[in-house]
Amino acid sequence: MAAVDSFQFLYREISRSCSFYFETLALVGALYTASKVIILLRDCCTLVRVHFLPRMIPTKSLTQRFGDWAVIYGASEPVAKAYAEELARHGISIIFVTKDHASVRDTAASLSQSYGVETVIILADFSLDQAASKLIKEALRGKDIGFLVNCVDEALSSPQSLIEMPEQSLLELVNKNVAVATLMTRLVLPGMVERSRGAVVNISSGACCRPLPGRVTLTAATGYLDHFSRALHMEYSGRGIFVQSLIPFQMASSEQQPSSSSSSTASSKPGWFAPKPEVYARHAISTLGVSNRTTGYWPHTLQYGLMRCIPEWIWVLGSRVFISLS
Repeated sequence: MAAVDSFQFLYREISRSCSFYFETLALVGALYTASKVIILLRDCCTLVRVHFLPRMIPTKSLTQRFGDWAVIYGASEPVAKAYAEELARHGISIIFVTKDHASVRDTAASLSQSYGVETVIILADFSLDQAASKLIKEALRGKDIGFLVNCVDEALSSPQSLIEMPEQSLLELVNKNVAVATLMTRLVLPGMVERSRGAVVNISSGACCRPLPGRVTLTAATGYLDHFSRALHMEYSGRGIFVQSLIPFQMASSEQQPSSSSSSTASSKPGWFAPKPEVYARHAISTLGVSNRTTGYWPHTLQYGLMRCIPEWIWVLGSRVFISLS
């Protein structure tokens, strides 16, 4: 038996016998890299198409594309209030649906004075069976309703264990963010279908993308709004109705909102990744009619892209480590 006395000779013989496997692995690696590059290019093109082109290319006014009136549910939340102001800036009259008149009274007066639009406040207590629905139907009659904006309750963002939440509070949160948002859509949608135009905007939260510790109700409610929006868009987009799911991430406190807000998703200091609600609304409204599911703000889209790169099991493990250290 001959002895192998040269490493180069041994390496050459092994390489010759394994060359097929090396070439196969190289091909697989090249295909994987090419697929990732294509996905990256696709995401970059989508980012430009959704967040930049609509702001640079002039389009028809919102009233011509969708209608003259907007119904806002949840306007006591800063982001919904900012969205209503942005609609008013485009000449759209606003109908506020609320349980508390004081929460939107000043906003309605300010919009009428600043932008010369009509504002209507409907006091609707949805715990009174169909009485609230009748009031809303009466207010909508004869109006060209082009927009419906539903906004998730900011109280959901407060860290709280499910078993620590009072039963009545839990029922109210589920009713407001799931049942009532769905009912509002049911009330407004027939008129939009009849006119073959309109936009339904459901503002939830980036929490629907990944589970968050101590925020079971936030993840669940925003997840419902997100999937509800996507299913509704699939069903009614062919009839001229555009349904958009907005999933914003962290936002700074608005000028009208004190920085001591209980919401954990609100930062007191504005920044690139934590815009004020007014800035966010200005960006988000430019994506209307362009993307049916978006963060509404391009730095948040970058955050969402990074989040998608993290496997969920790593995300859950990191959350548990963070909880144990805090």
